[in-house]
Amino acid sequence: MRALFLALLLLFAAPLAAEPTLPPAALADTPLPDAAQEAKAQALMHELRCLVCQNQSIADSHADMAGDMRALVRERIAAGENPDDVRAWLITRYGDWVSFDPPKAGATLGLWLAPLLFLGVGLLLALRLFRRRGTESKS
Repeated sequence: MRALFLALLLLFAAPLAAEPTLPPAALADTPLPDAAQEAKAQALMHELRCLVCQNQSIADSHADMAGDMRALVRERIAAGENPDDVRAWLITRYGDWVSFDPPKAGATLGLWLAPLLFLGVGLLLALRLFRRRGTESKS
């Protein structure tokens, strides 16, 4: 019975141990003093995908990883980097998936062409079905 109690205690204590103990990055939630730089940083943050939440931008996510990425974007923008260069660096580090607008080349080309391919196949199937029905009704 004692072993069962300890096992349950450890089971429920594990999520508490997983909570982050480090404070958030300095610029994660602190806007830059220069309004123009902050506007650039905000625009870029809305174009980058949170790697934890997956369907949220780093601007909207409360995940620690998103906070670290927001801080990194603000640090680089404050240092005078161009937002396109910051995006390119993040894509190099995390892959094309970090951007909500991945490049239209290489491995992502299939993602851009697949909807057109499926639409074409669907239209061909619909045409064949309508033609078949048309010939059956005439007979």
